[in-house]
Amino acid sequence: MPRPKPEPKLVCRNVWKIFGPHGAAALDRLGHGVSAERLAALGLVPAVRAVDLEIGEGEIFVIMGLSGSGKSTLVRCLSRLVEPTAGEIIFHGQNLLAASESEMIRLRRHTMGMVFQHFALLPHMTVVQNVAFPLEVQGQPRDQREATARRMIALVGLAGREQALPRQLSGGQQQRVGIARSLAADPELWFLDEPFSALDPLIRREMQDEFLRLQSVLKKTIVFITHDFDEAIRLADRIAIMKDGAVVQVGTPEQIVLSPATDYVREFTRAVPRAKVVRAGSVMAPVAGHAAEAGAGRDGPCIPARSTVAEAAPLFAAGAEAVAVTDAEGRISGHLHRQAVIELMLAG
Repeated sequence: MPRPKPEPKLVCRNVWKIFGPHGAAALDRLGHGVSAERLAALGLVPAVRAVDLEIGEGEIFVIMGLSGSGKSTLVRCLSRLVEPTAGEIIFHGQNLLAASESEMIRLRRHTMGMVFQHFALLPHMTVVQNVAFPLEVQGQPRDQREATARRMIALVGLAGREQALPRQLSGGQQQRVGIARSLAADPELWFLDEPFSALDPLIRREMQDEFLRLQSVLKKTIVFITHDFDEAIRLADRIAIMKDGAVVQVGTPEQIVLSPATDYVREFTRAVPRAKVVRAGSVMAPVAGHAAEAGAGRDGPCIPARSTVAEAAPLFAAGAEAVAVTDAEGRISGHLHRQAVIELMLAG
């Protein structure tokens, strides 16, 4: 079953980003008659259009769309690396668009972490120096920041490489350093803009696994940008699909694929097999509460409820008729039966 909707951590209300002179004035003048076509006629480019979003506490919220859809611009608007033209971005009850530049610098240093497609490591610094750099900017003492950096390096699986230079690391290792650096300040909000797209497919899969492992430990509120639907399916609690600067649908991976809101979303997801998006928890046969507490069914294989049916299917190869499904606390909440898997895969 889908997790209960978490409380909003970050809220966007009617956010616009228009490139070109006097964009805000044009929005005011056009009022309710504003459209991409009318803005284009004025020589303006609406990169983000009237976006309303609520991103929950501890949620992995994936924003995706084709190149030029506005997803990266939107994420930069959320942290005001790009200045929005209009709207509200609410964080801890504060409208970030009303915050001063010094206040935004403080928020970025202490509450926001960012990872981008290009690793942007400082080539003359060692791994530990790169990871500690945000803490140095904060003014932390050297022994304190390096101790934190070493914990982050161990967390991402690079213990022993603290004194290596970036050129001595593989692409996947460099991206792990970038992730450790972004986590060093213990951010509440974690923005990742296509962080794995420059990696080879096998390394990319490993990094996705690592990312999910980290999230299971850290439980950050995450905004993740990708154009890869397979990646979005693996990682997302919810997905927002963007087209021409506007968000056209928000929902769980299952909702996006099984109930597309527009023809664009339907075409965008047309080739995705249902078994790759439907979670085991959605098609399992639930067990009674006392049976779950007793751990019924633990003699055989178990899978987490958020695993997809496609990920669960190989467990039936040895002839099992049912596989136990566990909730976030590791308790068995149901059983996935072979017949349910067969029916779903034939339907998709």
